[in-house]
This record gives sequence, structure tokens and C-alpha cells, in this order.
Amino acid sequence: MKTSERKNDWHQLPVDRVAEHLETALGDGLSDEAVNARRALHGENRITPKPGRGPLLRFALQFSQPLVVVLVIAGAVTAFLGEWVDSGVIFGVTLINALIGFIQEGRAESALVALARSVTSEVTVLRGGAKRRLPSTALVPGDVVLLAAGDKVPADLRLFRAKELQAIESALTGESTAVSKHHKALSPDTLLAERGNMAYAGTVMIRGQGAGVVVATGDATETGRISRLIAEAPDLSTPLTSKMAVFSNWLLIAIGLLAVLTFLIGLWRGESAFEMFMAAVALAVGAIPEGLPAAMTITLAIGVSRMARRRAIIRKLPAVETLGSTTVICSDKTGTLTENQMTVREIFAGGVSYPVSGSGYAPTGKIGDEADLPDLDSPDAVALRQCLLGGALCNDAGLRKSERHWEITGDPTEGALLVALRKGGLDEGTLQKQFPRLDEIPFDSARQYMATLHEIEGLRMAYFKGAIEQLLPRSTGMLDAAGTPVPIDRRQIEQRAGEMAAAGLRVLAVGRLVCLAGSALDREQLERDGCALQFVGLFGMIDPPRPKAISAVKACHAAGIVVKMITGDHALTALSIARQIGIVKAGGKTENTALTVLTGRELAELDDDALRRAAHAVHVFARVEPEQKLRLVRALQADGEVVAMTGDGVNDAPALKQANIGIAMGLAGTEVAKEAADMVLTDDDFAAIEAAVEEGRGVYDNIVKFITWTLPTNFGEGLVIMAAIVAGVTLPITALQILWINMTTAVFLGLPLAFEPIEAGIMHRAPRQPGTPILDGALIARIVLVSVLLLAGSFGLFLLELERGHTLAEARTVAVNVFVVVEAFYLFNCRSFERSALSIGFFSNPTVWYGIGTMVVLQLALTYVPLMNRLFSTAPIDARAWAEILALGFAAMLIVGVEKRYLHRHRRGPT
Repeated sequence: MKTSERKNDWHQLPVDRVAEHLETALGDGLSDEAVNARRALHGENRITPKPGRGPLLRFALQFSQPLVVVLVIAGAVTAFLGEWVDSGVIFGVTLINALIGFIQEGRAESALVALARSVTSEVTVLRGGAKRRLPSTALVPGDVVLLAAGDKVPADLRLFRAKELQAIESALTGESTAVSKHHKALSPDTLLAERGNMAYAGTVMIRGQGAGVVVATGDATETGRISRLIAEAPDLSTPLTSKMAVFSNWLLIAIGLLAVLTFLIGLWRGESAFEMFMAAVALAVGAIPEGLPAAMTITLAIGVSRMARRRAIIRKLPAVETLGSTTVICSDKTGTLTENQMTVREIFAGGVSYPVSGSGYAPTGKIGDEADLPDLDSPDAVALRQCLLGGALCNDAGLRKSERHWEITGDPTEGALLVALRKGGLDEGTLQKQFPRLDEIPFDSARQYMATLHEIEGLRMAYFKGAIEQLLPRSTGMLDAAGTPVPIDRRQIEQRAGEMAAAGLRVLAVGRLVCLAGSALDREQLERDGCALQFVGLFGMIDPPRPKAISAVKACHAAGIVVKMITGDHALTALSIARQIGIVKAGGKTENTALTVLTGRELAELDDDALRRAAHAVHVFARVEPEQKLRLVRALQADGEVVAMTGDGVNDAPALKQANIGIAMGLAGTEVAKEAADMVLTDDDFAAIEAAVEEGRGVYDNIVKFITWTLPTNFGEGLVIMAAIVAGVTLPITALQILWINMTTAVFLGLPLAFEPIEAGIMHRAPRQPGTPILDGALIARIVLVSVLLLAGSFGLFLLELERGHTLAEARTVAVNVFVVVEAFYLFNCRSFERSALSIGFFSNPTVWYGIGTMVVLQLALTYVPLMNRLFSTAPIDARAWAEILALGFAAMLIVGVEKRYLHRHRRGPT
């Protein structure tokens, strides 16, 4: 078998050359001996799944984050020193965080398994001259496969017989309409979507019969090639995880330097090495934000819950925040921006154009203007009625209403004609019974028309439906609006057809022929002698945009997000939809970009540099193949863009996995697309992406708010330890007290920020630039300010309590309460980056008050319950101490409020 030199060029070979290369007999198929030999060489016809990471490795990787590593080290050191309570708290925090991440990652991607399921079926094979019914996994290259309507193609086939054969290939190519098949050789540069002599694994035959020889199985098929692209696409870190890694590294360096400096200063002052080591450990424990990993996870989980209520299911937790960082959305057209339901928009009959309202397969809508609806029984609408009648009778599709929605069986284009008929008040079932089909000429891709014969009012009438290029030359007359035969006006018909095509409509022509009584349709005679048709009319149809897509795209533009269409459909159709939705302006301009449409053929000629320029300048890409979608996504990412990719087909899966955020359609999407994606839209509506982006931005805001709130405590604790070492006094707070502060306040004061409502105007901000740090200069200055306030307040009151003659335990209790109370007051400043607590409403987030109430109870217990006094070395304090603590908290809130109002009033919070 000479297949080593053949890769993806079977479409250019004549059938006999294909059989020669594959060493097979098209009339008999392979022998059993040949099948066994080839199976040993090629293996089973199935996609090889990519080995996944085992559960132990997945769990171990949860501890790879820098902050978590330091927490583990701190826990180990405190355990070594015998501080078992401290160590237990630290290890408990890290374990809970790891379990949450492990459970989320437990939804391991199974895209390749789903891919294998999508091409597994039974198939009729010719072997040794006999027909056999076998599982598709048994196929080998050279097998002869017989195809019929309804069959799923089991492998990549080079067709050598095709009788009225049509296939739906949208899942692989993005082509929204049925594709006619033939057996003729094609030019070498024919695009995948235009290879009519090939049938690809996973596509479905909807009409006719045919046969093909297997040229590729398993991983060698086009579907297998897509699976390799999925497997090769790396698991990208999200913008948040990337920034948190940088933030954590800088934070750990700062903590390490402070700890070392503290240790050295203590030694220089003559303190013992052990005591200074314990002080350095206390400083490190205080400066590390132990609650941050858990807070991030919980905030993201809350975002997941909110998005689910807005019809977006998040499969991977970090994807929540990634949405808020998105700068470019690359959207598939068919089934994503459009309904994936062909719809008649206009009917031209009798020299009159009739608009058709409604969209999709639901027969809701009208034919004609609302102010002037035609009566199909009136003498002035005979041509319109004949056009609808011809479209319904010359038709093999079916239309029915299921429990959930209207659906068609057969060709979507023919289904659209039935929907138009019902909008006119007619019913195809009644018409087909009234005028049964007597004979037919099935559709053929070479002829590009179909004809059926019926008896109507005592006459035998043949209706023709097909391409205008085929029916118009065969027409010698036409009907006027009243149905009277008149000389044909070719110029008028061609002009109207051109206007429909320019509007992105697919044009279908209808003609009729009065036949002699008792006659049948003789295709050969019609082709030989020609036929003088009466031209009846034109249907203009399109796969319409989703109703909410226009406003969703507009909202994305307002949020500074660029929307690009990447589709396997025709350029003219893609451009028309892009104009209707607003991706490009009807006047020929995008926002700041000259209108350009690039096809897959043109993309193939671009090198990487030219592709990067095109990826930014062009907003519509048509006739694009799967690897080209992947190249476009990578080109955008190479320039620092955060890319969201939407899609529903097998052909979208590699780009969905490569994108920073892959978004699949839940209803119309293939299992492969869903498993490769990070997010699934439950109602397939592009508008849900806008809501998801808004939630993602809100999640990021709340994470930054938590960081801005928690770091002053950690830095303040570190500064207090350092100040005590420098001053040569006893530590105002112990390591265990620091853990108490950090963990209780993180849960009961910090986590309520995760429930903070989305701030007004969040979708009118520009996207975050991917390279910007989590904290800008203004927030860092605010963190330093509050850290200094905590240092001054806690250390000052600690020393004051000692001067008043109070015990060390009482002084430390005052210092601990200063931290908690100032944090509680500061919490109100952190609920918004710019607005005051009064302007956003003190009670707009009730969880804040629940948390503060809980902290009050806990701090009273820490201060006055004897058991807590023994465990944490605390003691009861008097009313004067509480008054001073509360005054410090209130003063801190006022100072930060002044800073927000006057020093940073021109600053915009992160998006």
C-alpha cells in the first residue's frame, strides 16, 4: 500500500489513482488477509486519548504556588519548634485550599475521549465482494464504505460514487449549509470546506447514496488532526495566576529580607539567636497573608455561582477572573452569533419584493410589510403563492414542533422554505396530500437544481428549485404578480438577485413547467432539448443573527473589548452578518480600523509577522480551517492580548483550548467543544458572554479589594515586630496571636468582600492591560498608610498600657484588638476603590455586618473567656482601653477616607 507519500491530497487524485495507491478493488473491497495486515500497521480506527495526570500528582501540584510553599515551610518550622497550635492552624489552611483546587481540577478535560465517541458508529463495508455491517473501529485504509442518508461518516473517505449525496459538515468546517458531494478530482489547493469529493469522519450524510474508499483512520483523519491540535495546546496560566505569581515572589522576597534584617538587628543588640529566630518566624508568619489563597478560591467560586444564574457554566475556576481580563473575543459565526437556522428574509415574485419577518425555524412572522400584508388567495398574489407552493412541493425536508422548540429534518435550506410557507398561512402537509409527487429529478451538484412533478387543477406541473445561474437561462417567460405569463425581464431578476447576494442572502430560484398529461420527468430529455420554464420567483435566506448579539457586541465595544468573527463560512455571508451585528460598520469602517475580510486561502500565504498584523487589523476571517483559527488566537496572544474564543463545533475545539478563555455553546455545541472549553453557555446566547465578562471584572475587583484590605494587617504586624526588636522591648504580639488575627479576620471580615456587588460603570472601563501589576501606585500608598497607622496605634497603646502598670498579657490584648478594630473600620474603605462608604451604602452588603458581628463576639471571647486567655496569652481589659481602641479605628477610617477623596480622586479602580 503506497500511502506514505499521501497525506491530505487525496482530493486531487482521480478515483483509479486512489485505488492504485491504496491497493484496493473498489468493486470488491479488501480481503480479510489485507485487513488484518493493515490493522496491525495502522491500529484501530479510533482517536488516541491523551494520558491525563493522576490524582496524586494533581493533588501535589496544588502545593506548588509560592505562597503555599512558604506556608508549608512555616508550618514545618513551627512544628519543629514545638508550637503545635500554630503549626496546626497553618497546615489546616493549606490543606483546605489544596482540597478545593483538587476538586475543581478533578473535572479533568476529556476532549479527546469525547472526540473518539463522536466518530464511533456502525458502518456498511464491502469486503471480499460482500457487504458487511461492522463497528467503525474495524475500518482500515483501503476499505470500501457504503453511505446513505442518515449515516455518520466513520473515517476520511475519498468518494468514488455519489448519487444526490449531501452532507452536513458544520461541526468540522463551519459551513452552515448542506454540502453536495461528487467523485471528480479537484485542484491541489482546494480548501477543506470545498472538497466535495471527500467525506470526513464525524460528519453526517443527509441525502442520497454513495461510496468511498477509506484514506485515513483514527489519528490520521482530519478529526484526529484536530485532536492533536487540542493536545498540543498548552494549559495557559490565567492573568490573575500570572500576576499572583509575580506578586507572591515580590512579597516573599520582602518578607524574607525583613525577617533576616530583624534577626541581624536583634543579634547586633545582643539578643539570643534563638529568641531572634522566633521573632523572625513571628514576623514571617505575620507578614504572610495566610487567608489569601483561600479567599481567592472562595471569591472565584462565588463568581461561578453568580455566572451560573446568568446562564454561564464555569468548568475551570480561574476562568472566572480571566473573563474580566479579556481584551479580544474571537467568535465563531454559525450557531454562536447566529441562530444556526436558515431563515427566508425576502421573497421576490411577480416583480414584487416581499420582506419576511421572524427568525429561526419557529413559523412566527409574516410575509410582507405590516401595513400591507398580502392575501395569498387574492388575484394580486398568485405569483407569490406559486413561489411558496414550488418551494414546498419541490422539497424533501420536514418541519415539526418538539416539546421544546421547532426543528427540521433534512436540508436546513429546504426547511427554511417550509417555515416561510407557514408564515404565509399554508401547510406543507396539506399541500403534499393535495398535490402528491408523481415524479422527481433529485438534486445533483452538477445540475444544481431539483424538480418534482404534480397534478394541479387538471394540469401536470413540474416545479424546479435551484441556483439562479441554472434556472434563469432555462426560462423563457415569467409570471407577473397576478400569475399571468409575461415575457421574462432578465435584467430585473438579475439585479434583484445581486442585491440579495450583496446583503449576504443565499439566493434560491423557483421555476415551473407545464407538462403534457400522462408525462413524466425525463432528465436526459430535459438536458438535451432544454426546457422553456416560467420563472416564478426568488427566495433570499440567511442564517440570522441572534436577537441579543447586536446589543452584546455593542456592550463589548463599550467595555473596550474587540470582537472578531472567525468562521468557516463564505466571506460574503460572514461580512453581511458582521455588519448586521456591528462587528464592522455598514459604512465600511470598524472602530479605528479599515474594513478588511481575509479568507483562509489568504491567511495561508501570510508569514507569522504578517499574520500578527492581520490579526489586529482585520475583524472578519472567513473560510478559515481549524489550524488557522489556532494560528490567529496564538498571533493575538503573542502581542499580549487576553483572548476569549467562542465556538460549538469540532473545528473550534483546538482554538477553544488554546485561548485564554474557551467558551462553548451548551445546546448546539458538540461534546468535543464543551470539553475543550473553560465555560459553557447554557442557552447558546452570545449575550451571556457580556454578563460573564461583567461578573469576571467584578470578581477581579473583589480579589484586589481583599488584597488591599489584608496586606496592611500583615505588613503592620511585621512592622510591629521589627519596631520592638529595634527598640529592644518585648514583642507586642506573639506568633499565635498573629495567626488568630490573620485567620479570624480573613474569614469574617475579609471574605464578605467576595460578596460585594459589582460597582456601577464597570463595563465602561477599558480592559486591564495584561502587563499591569495587581496593585498600582495608589493602592500601594494606601496599604503603606494603613500599615503605618496600625504600627503607631498598636505599638503606641501597647507601650502606654505597660506605662500604666498593666500586665504584659493585658498590653498584648490591647495590641491584638487594635489590629482587629482598625481592620473592621478599614473594611468600609475597601468596599470601593474611589467611592466613600456612605455613597455606596452601609447596608448594601449585609455580609459585612454579619462578619463584624461575629468578630465582636470572637474578640470578646478572646479577651474575657479564661480558656482563651490561657491558650492565647490574653487578659481582660478595661473600658478606657476599649474607648481608645475604637477611637483609633474611627480615626483610621477618616484618614483613609480623606486620602481617597482628595489625594486620589482622579484615580480609576482596576477593571
